[in-house]
Amino acid sequence: LSPRSVNNFLMTGPKAYLIYSSSVAAGAQSGIEECKYQFAWDRWNCPERALQLSSHGGLRSANRETAFVHAISSAGVMYTLTRNCSLGDFDNCGCDDSRNGQLGGQGWLWGGCSDNVGFGEAISKQFVDALETGQDARAAMNLHNNEAGRKAVKGTMKRTCKCHGVSGSCTTQTCWLQLPEFREVGAHLKEKYHAALKVDLLQGAGNSAAGRGAIADTFRSISTRELVHLEDSPDYCLENKTLGLLGTEGRECLRRGRALGRWERRSCRRLCGDCGLAVEERRAETVSSCNCKFHWCCAVRCEQCRRRVTKYFCSRAERPRGGAAHKPGRKP
Repeated sequence: LSPRSVNNFLMTGPKAYLIYSSSVAAGAQSGIEECKYQFAWDRWNCPERALQLSSHGGLRSANRETAFVHAISSAGVMYTLTRNCSLGDFDNCGCDDSRNGQLGGQGWLWGGCSDNVGFGEAISKQFVDALETGQDARAAMNLHNNEAGRKAVKGTMKRTCKCHGVSGSCTTQTCWLQLPEFREVGAHLKEKYHAALKVDLLQGAGNSAAGRGAIADTFRSISTRELVHLEDSPDYCLENKTLGLLGTEGRECLRRGRALGRWERRSCRRLCGDCGLAVEERRAETVSSCNCKFHWCCAVRCEQCRRRVTKYFCSRAERPRGGAAHKPGRKP
């Protein structure tokens, strides 16, 4: 998030919650980083302009990308508050042991130290949802997606168990819930992004009490585990200064690499070819530390190794812009 957005997080929360401000800021930052990671090889790559959470700031769009920004930011704040609670960073919060001793399932009981997601959820809601002051459909959409982000944290928690019994027989188990890596939350929300639901509302809805009631009823009928949007996404292939879109010309893409997934391997086609751009190959020399050795006492000395690398970028093709290869309206 931009510094202004992070400050908004910290200024809008109740004063009693100022002790959580550093965790809120760290959580907001983790949401930014995860957004950039998840969309690194997409046409829309989570640009800075997209990271204003308040619908009354610079970001007025209501598309699926806005939905993801709200969800991942809300999830990041809840996740960090929950983790820091379990680490003992707050005097008034600790493990969630409310179910300890209760039967959880066949052969296991609740016990141990579960991460306190109830605490993280409650405090993050106070901060993040306070940014949304409107009563129109955009506000309802943003609040819905904030909640979807929180649901994603709860829905990806992992059950961890410890065996009990004679000689490790594991006749019974004690289990507790732990937060996953935040990357799993990001991947879960990326799947929800691809399946996001478009809500069609009559123009001007929300301008009256009856209209606001209709909006509330519409969003209540949709599961808060799903992302929702009101508008179609623009064509991210093309530069659009009015919307603050840079287009894909000049973007780097990937072609080779053992560790590349299917999505990364197809990035040159998605960013360049399908946008009517050619793939330009550039060779460069990189310098990095290598053959490092420890010398007594106490220094590490490294050599400088040079390596030739090949990188690929989208560049303007010879054929006229907007040729057959570019198909506007496809998902970003």
